Amino acid sequence: MTSVLYLFCSAAPPVHDVADVIRDAQERGFDVCLGLTPTAALWLGDQLPVLAELTGHPVRSEYKLPGEPDVWPKADVVAFAPATFNSVNSWSLGLTHDFVIGVVAEGIGKGIPIVAMPCVNAAYVQHRQFERSVSELRAMGVEVLYGEGGFVPNQPGQGRPKEYPWPLVLDAAERLALA
Repeated sequence: MTSVLYLFCSAAPPVHDVADVIRDAQERGFDVCLGLTPTAALWLGDQLPVLAELTGHPVRSEYKLPGEPDVWPKADVVAFAPATFNSVNSWSLGLTHDFVIGVVAEGIGKGIPIVAMPCVNAAYVQHRQFERSVSELRAMGVEVLYGEGGFVPNQPGQGRPKEYPWPLVLDAAERLALA
C-alpha cells in the first residue's frame, strides 16, 4: 500500500533539489504532496507546474478558502525539510501564518507522524529561541533531525546545499509511515 507523504519545504538553498527528493520518495513508494512556504514558492515559481506534474497533485503554498474541497489525500506522514529558522520558531510557537506551518501545527494534534530537519546557519542557532523551539517540537512528538545524526549548521555564507542530508529525512519518513 502506498503511503501519502506531505513534503513541506521552506526557502533555504536545498529546496532547489526538491524534484530529485520527490523522485527518491516516489521510488520508496510514497505518494508525494508538495507544500511550500510562500517564499519557497516564489523561489521555485517557474518550476511549480513541473513539480505538480511530477507529484500528480497541485503544489500548495496558501491556505484554501473556507468551503473549498481538499485537493490532497490525507497524510500518513509529514516531512518538513529544509525547515528555516523562521519556520521552526513559528511552528514551535504556534504562529500559523503560512499554510505549511498551519498543517504541521495541526498535524501534531491529529497524531500525524512528523519529521523535520532544519537548515540554518551557525549564527542563527546562537539565538536562544531556536534551541527552545527544537526542544519544544521534540517534546510534542516531532522527530527533529538536528545535531549529531541530523543537520549540522554551517558558518554563515559557507552553506553546502548539495550536502544537505535529504536521505535522512526520507529514511525517517519511511520508518514513521510504517510505525
